Amino acid sequence: MLAVAVAVPQGAALSEVLAKGPEPIAISATAIPAFTVSGPDRKRFGRLEFRGGLQLRSPHPAFGGFSGLARSPDGRRLTAISDKGYWLSADVAEAGGRMVGLDRAVMGPLPSPTGRPLASTRSYDTEGLAMAGPVAYVSIERTHEVLRFDWGPEGPRGPAKVVPVPREVKALGRNRGLESIGVAPPGSPVAGAVVTIAEEPPRAGGPDGFILTGARKGSFSVARHDGFAITDMAFLPGGDLVLLERRYVPPFSLAMRLRLIDRTALHPGALVDGEILLTADLAAKIDNMEGLAAHRNAAGETILTLISDDNFSMFQRTLLLEFALLPPETASIAPPVKAQ
Repeated sequence: MLAVAVAVPQGAALSEVLAKGPEPIAISATAIPAFTVSGPDRKRFGRLEFRGGLQLRSPHPAFGGFSGLARSPDGRRLTAISDKGYWLSADVAEAGGRMVGLDRAVMGPLPSPTGRPLASTRSYDTEGLAMAGPVAYVSIERTHEVLRFDWGPEGPRGPAKVVPVPREVKALGRNRGLESIGVAPPGSPVAGAVVTIAEEPPRAGGPDGFILTGARKGSFSVARHDGFAITDMAFLPGGDLVLLERRYVPPFSLAMRLRLIDRTALHPGALVDGEILLTADLAAKIDNMEGLAAHRNAAGETILTLISDDNFSMFQRTLLLEFALLPPETASIAPPVKAQ
């Protein structure tokens, strides 16, 4: 979580949202045709090809703060969670192979294990989201928890269930905890396992990645470079893992990075590292990028989708960006996208 001064929904407006439960909401979208400010015609960034983006707005009082993201296997449905304990689900409208908006959007509060809204408990800081069929997993940063939800077309079905986490998780910092979560696909050595990674490692040392379920439960560590923290993760259909990272140096230096981890690297006791796919700062159309999802489109391409957490601030934006991950043989080395 990026800690900044923000204005969050509260008071009567928030109380009304909690009382209503899930409800349809209106979302307006403005197209982002280019990723870079200085090179609007540039589409290729190494193995990534920019496929467009949207700036999203809504008058709904709980809209914003999105930190976790998932898309259906065909990419047609999008689900996001905010770090205030809310979920959003919508159809992705496309034209000419590009996102043009979100339709049939619904938003509501996530339920706690007791059935109360998470937004009204100390476990409101929901950061990571992973979907596996009719099941959703959510990681909670400040309280170091993982929750499991039965999930249907209308959102969560009943109270959350607690997923046990190892004792080492409690060594993570209060605002440096379980930022990302995923379910390993069949091509992974830990297929079917729920995997979670902390934003930053414990100050006193120790693992920052955890395989929570399956026959190969255990912990691992992620190599850290250049002051970047991990904000999300997404397994690719073949089993490789992509990490979304962020570096913020107050007051105005912000950057994001995507890193690809080979599927064979992930196992208990491992120190994982991988290829940098993209590094970008404010010379590109980024904000506080916190959510990452992967799916395959109708053409068989692997698509990465990123969403930003606007911290409920008038100075930030909710951005939805889309890239195609191209095969290695088609790519050239991509220099960082940096402000001059």
